[in-house]
Order: sequence, then C-alpha cells, then structure tokens
Amino acid sequence: MNIPENLRYTKDHEWLKLDGDLATVGITDFAQGELGDIVFIEVETVGENLDKEETFGTIEAVKTVSDMFMPVGGEILEFNEALETNPELVNKDPYGEGWIIKVRVSDPSEAGALLDAVAYAGLLGH
Repeated sequence: MNIPENLRYTKDHEWLKLDGDLATVGITDFAQGELGDIVFIEVETVGENLDKEETFGTIEAVKTVSDMFMPVGGEILEFNEALETNPELVNKDPYGEGWIIKVRVSDPSEAGALLDAVAYAGLLGH
C-alpha cells in the first residue's frame, strides 16, 4: 500500500498536500482499494467555504456511495474536471492525476492536526 511521506491524512481516508495556504485533496490508496472501481465523483461545492469535516462531495463505486470530508476548513477553488470523464484516475493514481479538489485553506495550522504517514499506517494496522 502506498502512503506518501509528504502528505497528511484523515481518519476518513482523505489526504492533503499543503503548499502555503493552498491544498490539494484526494482519497487515499487504501480508500480507493476498499471502494473498488470508481464510476462517478460529484463535487458541487466549488466556490463555497466549508469547515473541517464538512462533506465536500460524494464518490460512487460499483457497490457503494461514500461522502468525502474536508480535511481542513477553506474555500474550494477547483474540482479535478478530468474525473468527470475518467473517474478511474482515482483508482489508478490516487495521489497524482486522481486528486479531487484544490482548497484555499482558512487556517494552515489545521493541517498540523492531521495524521502523518506513520500515524495513518498505524490507523490501518500496518
């Protein structure tokens, strides 16, 4: 299982890459593996300010639909439009081309409260 060292993680299996006050958010390799083949991703919150742990969208796999939660509070700036026609990018490259949203973070210190790679691996029992 791939758990990049340079990212932060939530207990709900979202990842965050912080660059100043801008963050890229997606779901982890573990999450995409548990969901199976992803068929649709819906994010209708672009332009909205959401708090940490609020739902920013849903991800639909063959067997289930799951909510996706904000790892930190902020304004959703962008949805990865490539996922509209190729949602399977999340399965193939969850930390790269399969990113889901970009966020202007309200309080970058919130990212410090997220799990690092070691803590996230521990959560998964690895």
